[in-house]
Amino acid sequence: MADRNKELEDEIYDKVVDITEYAKRQRWWNRLFGQNSGPLAEKYSVATQLAIGGVSGWCAGYLFQKVGKVAAMSVGGGLLLLQIANNSGYIQVDWKRVEKDVNKAKKQLKKGTDQARPELKTFVEKSTEFVKKNVLYHDKHC
Repeated sequence: MADRNKELEDEIYDKVVDITEYAKRQRWWNRLFGQNSGPLAEKYSVATQLAIGGVSGWCAGYLFQKVGKVAAMSVGGGLLLLQIANNSGYIQVDWKRVEKDVNKAKKQLKKGTDQARPELKTFVEKSTEFVKKNVLYHDKHC
């Protein structure tokens, strides 16, 4: 039974490999991915890879900076408009309820951080113990 399963796995693997080789020989594949479609590390030099990585990282940072500013302006502007509309009498905000909900959220966040503290504490304790052992070990042999 195990031999039959192994034969089936080998047969399926061979068919998958055959399909990929067939696809690579097709004109549309070559047009889309190029003749030598393989790992990018084999195609470009280290300097080129660093340049591409640096430029793409800079672009991602610039994009996130702009999106972050727009998001912050939207939230801040929305709160400002809400306050103006409340003072003008267009809407009525139940500020006591808002305060209650904010306090409830604070308590939930505090509870979540209190639950995470024991894990963090044990990590810090283990790290401290590790450093102490290694420092003491180092001092004995130097």
